[in-house]
Amino acid sequence: MSAKRGAIHAVVLAGGAGERFWPASRRAKPKPFLRVLGGESLLDATLRRARAFAGPDRVWIVCGHEHAARVRRESGLPAARVLVEPRRRNTALAIAWAASRIRAEEPEAVMAVLPADHHVPDRRAFAAAIRKAARAARAEPVLVTLGVAPTRPDTGYGYIQQAAAIGPRHPGLYRVRRFVEKPDARRARAFLKGGRHRWNAGIFVWRADVLLQEIAVCAPDLHRALAPLRRRPRTRQRATIDGVYRRAPSLPVDVAVLERSRNVWTLPVAFAWSDVGTWERLAEELIPRGKGNVVLSGEVLAQRSNGNLILGEKRLIALLGVENLAVVDTGDVTLITKLDHSPDVRRFVAELTAQGRSELT
Repeated sequence: MSAKRGAIHAVVLAGGAGERFWPASRRAKPKPFLRVLGGESLLDATLRRARAFAGPDRVWIVCGHEHAARVRRESGLPAARVLVEPRRRNTALAIAWAASRIRAEEPEAVMAVLPADHHVPDRRAFAAAIRKAARAARAEPVLVTLGVAPTRPDTGYGYIQQAAAIGPRHPGLYRVRRFVEKPDARRARAFLKGGRHRWNAGIFVWRADVLLQEIAVCAPDLHRALAPLRRRPRTRQRATIDGVYRRAPSLPVDVAVLERSRNVWTLPVAFAWSDVGTWERLAEELIPRGKGNVVLSGEVLAQRSNGNLILGEKRLIALLGVENLAVVDTGDVTLITKLDHSPDVRRFVAELTAQGRSELT
């Protein structure tokens, strides 16, 4: 791979559990592998977005050890481009590890961080936004986060409050005043009305070296844990990586770095976006408002039923006179919930875990 000043690397984060998509999403088959929006998995769709702006040798995935073989097989990436986490430690460490590896190969590289389980229908608009953010990140020692225009007063998302515009050097970018984690309904309505808040999509663009510098300032505990990677950034020794993961704090990058840094900008974007975080969010993507049912898989017989989302396997699912439900039958588990209650599904996972029912989680 030839070096190119400021080349963009895509880092896809595929380590989440997707517990709110239980029982379809399990430890053995987490959310990024689900094919719930057409013929390709969420991971496949993310990789297609990544390859629209990053060269074929500049796409990386960070994943858990349980799914490393499948990630390598389905992504087609070389083994060196799949960073396998020995344990879960949230996004700050995953991103820092990728930044360390990228900086070792290309000291001035820009990295774009993408969750593996989002839905962005307009790939061209997405790639254009990443390139625009990358131009700013090449020129300035800043951390850029994409801010999605909110379409509803959602209490399940974090928000970014915009401050002043950067100016003519970087048109369309703004300083970030603050981050707000999952506001209550009253504040979410005020954010929507005020027009100065954006959804925090968890999509970030920065130079790898700048991110590591900001970690040193904002997250000293994480910086100390990364010491072995500073000495040997390209190491693939399991003992070294496991030691880093045992010592590092478990924090999202927003909390560890972005909320503490004074060098955060945001690029507001207007393209459609969803984290597809719950069965309700998936239904909103697929079901025209107030019309019809969506059958993701299986055999369904529905009468006088509307607005339902159904995923089945071998058994017939029959619906009579019901509305706005998620019905998910995986053979060993059947979940039936009102769509607007689906954010609470992860409580079932917690309860099953507490009961030792690992075969169902």
